[in-house]
Amino acid sequence: MAKSMSLLWGAGSPPCWRVMITLEEKKLQGYKHKLLSFEKEEHKSQEVLEINPRGQLPAFKHGDNILNESCAVCLYLENQFKSQGIRLIPDSPAEQALMYQRMMEGLTFYEKLNSIIYHEWFVPEEERHDSAVKRKREDLTTELKLWEGYLQEVAAGSYLAGAFSLADVIVFPNIAYAFRFGLSVGRYPKLAKYYSLLKNRPSIKASWPPHWLASPQGDEILKDL
Repeated sequence: MAKSMSLLWGAGSPPCWRVMITLEEKKLQGYKHKLLSFEKEEHKSQEVLEINPRGQLPAFKHGDNILNESCAVCLYLENQFKSQGIRLIPDSPAEQALMYQRMMEGLTFYEKLNSIIYHEWFVPEEERHDSAVKRKREDLTTELKLWEGYLQEVAAGSYLAGAFSLADVIVFPNIAYAFRFGLSVGRYPKLAKYYSLLKNRPSIKASWPPHWLASPQGDEILKDL
């Protein structure tokens, strides 16, 4: 099954990481994959554009089926391979509702995180204003406190919606990213505890961004949040 799958991906990209964690959890190792460089703008290459006209990663194919939105890939894999690996969508309506809610909120979290970490990458120099950066940092601080509160309600040793689920697949890469870029463990102890709970999970270790192994700490952009 996995041999009919191919993935074009970028290291350290939370959307790519989500897909790779899901493939690991569903025991779909052995898929074809190719690591591309964002710095060299390989995500804008013809190879990618033929699959994803937006020129973004991931770019995923399963046979003739193409999916390029990471959440769509994760949902597709869970629904196509329900009996393989672990179940990533709970049966309980209450847990399922919470899982979908946290999963979708995780996308908002990612956008706010990205807007700070890659501000200079995305915003032309003439359009960078201190007031905009200040507002974005305040927005991210509010978001982080929201997740700190959510995790306050999670039972010890549990995940975002009970058992490990797609909510964790979507949200964990965001949290890993935040700590890589200097987020304070002392100010966000619940996020730090959740990060410690999950970072050694086999699917996460197997898909850990390769350049993070050699350079585990990024710029401390978030240290003052």
